[in-house]
Amino acid sequence: MLTRKQHELLRFIQERLRESGVPPSFDEMKDALDLRSKSGIHRLIMALEERGFIRRLPNRARALEVIKMPDGLGAPTPRPRFSPAVVQGGLGAQPSLAKPRPSAAAEDDGRHSIAIPVMGRIAAGTPISAIQSRSHTVSLPPDMLGSGEHYALEVRGDSMVEAGILDGDTVVIRRQDTANTGDIVVALIDDEEATLKRLRKRGSSIALEAANPAYETRVLGPDRVKIQGRLVNLMRRY
Repeated sequence: MLTRKQHELLRFIQERLRESGVPPSFDEMKDALDLRSKSGIHRLIMALEERGFIRRLPNRARALEVIKMPDGLGAPTPRPRFSPAVVQGGLGAQPSLAKPRPSAAAEDDGRHSIAIPVMGRIAAGTPISAIQSRSHTVSLPPDMLGSGEHYALEVRGDSMVEAGILDGDTVVIRRQDTANTGDIVVALIDDEEATLKRLRKRGSSIALEAANPAYETRVLGPDRVKIQGRLVNLMRRY
């Protein structure tokens, strides 16, 4: 038997995993449940883990997996683990992202995969050089993407570990130049440095917020930051 708050937290975690594939941060869980401190979230997570509803994955900062739901709420929707087909791209050529096209490499259960260009590395830590040219592609089923143009980036650094994004992961980005507060975005700073951070709007300023207390939040003028896209999915090699 779960308490109301345990119920609410379990459903929030399940919905966020289903939407983005990334567990919510402690701050997001705290805000969603209208709690005053993250210590309350820690207690709720421990209670859910003890009752067998969630599992904390070892050696991954606060990575969560929903194992089951209470009777009447339905089973959690499992997310597929990827072994994506890799198709060699044109090295050094800037790809057109106008419209993703079905990959000729794979067709799974009658559904075409879509080839997404991998555009180099993105820093989840100290910003690195701006997005590079295409190196190769990864193939994803359409239901993992949704509408719009997409590209992928390999993550380097640990500043987003508390959002479940680890060094070595590949993030899938929907290309767009606007984002809402709380979105995880690819931000281009001063047209020189690209970084993966959570966006917060503070009046006329933009805050690029890490999900690791070891890193400071950067607050910049809107003229210094260009949004290059929003995180929509995450791929990890097991």
